[in-house]
Amino acid sequence: MNIRQMTDIAEQWLTTFILNEWTFFQLAIIIAGYGFASLLASRTEPAMEAKARQIKGNPDLLRVIIAPMRRMMWLFLVGWLWLANVVLSKSTWPSQRWLVSTALTLAAAWFVISVLTKIIRNPTLSRAVAIASWSYIALYAVGLDGPVLSALDGLAINLGAVRLSLLLVLKALALAIALIWIAVLIGNMLSHWVQQSADLSPSIKVLISKFIKISLIIFAGAIALSATGVDLTALTIFSGAVGVGIGFGLQKVVSNFISGIIILIDKSIKPGDTITLGDTFGSIRDLRSRFVSVITRDGKEYLIPNEDFISQQVVNWSFSSDYVRIDVDFGTSYDSDPHQVVRIAIATASTVPRVANQYKAPVCWLTGFGASSLDFRLRFWISDPANGLTNVRGQVLMALWDAFKKAGVSIPFPHHEIIMKSPIEIKQPE
Repeated sequence: MNIRQMTDIAEQWLTTFILNEWTFFQLAIIIAGYGFASLLASRTEPAMEAKARQIKGNPDLLRVIIAPMRRMMWLFLVGWLWLANVVLSKSTWPSQRWLVSTALTLAAAWFVISVLTKIIRNPTLSRAVAIASWSYIALYAVGLDGPVLSALDGLAINLGAVRLSLLLVLKALALAIALIWIAVLIGNMLSHWVQQSADLSPSIKVLISKFIKISLIIFAGAIALSATGVDLTALTIFSGAVGVGIGFGLQKVVSNFISGIIILIDKSIKPGDTITLGDTFGSIRDLRSRFVSVITRDGKEYLIPNEDFISQQVVNWSFSSDYVRIDVDFGTSYDSDPHQVVRIAIATASTVPRVANQYKAPVCWLTGFGASSLDFRLRFWISDPANGLTNVRGQVLMALWDAFKKAGVSIPFPHHEIIMKSPIEIKQPE
């Protein structure tokens, strides 16, 4: 076949399938459907999204529901094209409705892909997955998927008895990412439901959530490898050769992971507890597989390895009870009545809002006769140590200052008296 013949065939194909009245008729159907779908979507999407946003407490489920609602235009367009394709199939030849049929396939594929990929939180990853998926569907719709897949399969290397092609790698990678992403999404939804349970302790909730996520990810990875034809028994050779080196490199990671499981099982700490570890005082925000997130009163968030909570001394202010006793030491002058001071101190501490009078009433004791003061110790209880200890001490001391000033009780300060036992003659300078 010479160039002239190929040109004639191309011109004939262009005239028969492209430049004819049926092609323009199909284009008119597609453009009209796009306008109709856009108008209908603008009227229905806001109301449907407002109803969906009434779902509270499960953001991942909300994302799954909201994603298709924001793309109702494509769904309406798919319906329009499907109806047009059905009508044309009963009145024309397949060659006279190929454009509508192809547009139907591409629009339906774009609706499904855009919904699924918009659930992905990373915008760049979402866009990359959408473009790659839709490109493959487009190749399939125009019949070019076979040659492209054959070309990718031809790029291969042989590793012993195993033939590793670029097509196999891409299939395994795409399937693994998709299945692991679905596993993480399902795991997050199940975790939200577990967190809402009132019958489980916080530590058990975290343990169940992590077990669900890890199990689903491992299961998804195994399915992906099996579906792409990778022999799982061959991995035992790889694990035996490389496992020892990985084990030495991941000692701390494994140690922290096991320590995290032990912490969750023995319930020594849980989210919301107020702890002191070394110089760090704060409340536990989250328990992770490798570390514990602790937020201090100044807003700093410390990521402390789980191993430290096993090997070091930890003060859990709210382990068995939320109530914490606080001591405030102060002194008054020897001129004051200690009985009156005790009564004023107890009454004053009871007026501070954070003092838990309903649990145990404040007490005050005379603890010693100092060099220049009567020494007292005021003891009271609070039920919210996570809100800070220094600030409640300051509130109580400030209230004591006001009460003592009002009652005429003086607070001594360091001073020295010099008593001259013999007269001293003072001479005026001449």
